[in-house]
Amino acid sequence: MSAERRKFKHEPPDRRKLDLIEAALSLIAEKGVKGATVRDISRRAEVTQGLIRHYFSSKEDLIVAAYRYHMTQMTEVTYTSASQIDGTATERLAAFVQASLTPPVVSPRAVALWASFLVQLQQDANVKTTHEQTYTEFRDHLEDLIGAALKEAGCSVSQGRLRYLATACNAVIDGLWLEGGALPHAFAAGELPDIGLQSIGSIIAIDLRQKVDQA
Repeated sequence: MSAERRKFKHEPPDRRKLDLIEAALSLIAEKGVKGATVRDISRRAEVTQGLIRHYFSSKEDLIVAAYRYHMTQMTEVTYTSASQIDGTATERLAAFVQASLTPPVVSPRAVALWASFLVQLQQDANVKTTHEQTYTEFRDHLEDLIGAALKEAGCSVSQGRLRYLATACNAVIDGLWLEGGALPHAFAAGELPDIGLQSIGSIIAIDLRQKVDQA
């Protein structure tokens, strides 16, 4: 057998599909969407190009799947951190903010992927739709946590006002996330989440930093 011939992996199909998605993300972070060729993706995943065609109708289909997976994973990390807190609603919100502004969510790789997909978002309607869906999912989680924290504090707000607050808080998280990933050495340890907690706390008029200190 030729040394160049690759051994097939006898793994569950879902695992092989995930290998392709992770290989695509790895190459996109390094070379951008256009630089991540089908040939290179198959090599990185150690599978044949035919297997890519088995799971995805096109490279564009794989790119959309990779983007959704990447964004969903970041949302799951943050929401899991909040849901595992056995405490108050405010403590869960604080945990969500902290997780959103610390590694592995904040990283140079995550920002590189975001920048690559941002270009694609303007060119591919499916990527744009995926972006809208994943953005909404994250904001909805944040909105639920803010609503619960406000209710716990005895504050009653309309659904429209709650959406307004969630959008504003999400913008704070997005901005800090971007700068933290692009310039990781520009911030001291814990500085980003501390700024996030103070800023979001100011927006919703709840002291989130105090809840973190008490936890």
